[in-house]
Amino acid sequence: MPRRKSQLQAELKQQRPFASAAHELTLGVLRTAAAVRRDLDRGLEGSGLSGAQYNVLRILRGAGPDGLPTLVIRDRLIEAAPGITRLVEKLTRAGYVDRARSTPDRRQVICRISPAGLALLATLEPLVHAAIEDVGRRLTRDEQRACMALLDQLRRDPATRP
Repeated sequence: MPRRKSQLQAELKQQRPFASAAHELTLGVLRTAAAVRRDLDRGLEGSGLSGAQYNVLRILRGAGPDGLPTLVIRDRLIEAAPGITRLVEKLTRAGYVDRARSTPDRRQVICRISPAGLALLATLEPLVHAAIEDVGRRLTRDEQRACMALLDQLRRDPATRP
């Protein structure tokens, strides 16, 4: 008796089974991340910001008046952004971020969120938070915790696993 197609196989309209459970898991995580990202992007509609730009503004708000160097921002992003300089430059041109050379190390650029960036975040946050809550409602609280535990395991460096 042939094995029933998984939901992911049906979504992808894939006829053959996956090469392995690990293959299906990996594609399932990527497909799910893309679906959640689309849901969150709806909260940013009309703002002209990408999810990465929104993330930069939130990081800078959290950094406070001292700001952060560009490379530190890059390291704190949810998703890696190879073009962090371009990302910050777009936010600077839009008036949401202020940049200045560091006094002790002139090679380092310190970024700070501007008043306009703070105002934009205040406008967008209720919309993004509503989108996050919509995603969260798809699982019970216990399911959310179990899912997070599994995602934590997936993100862990294989070299550090017992």
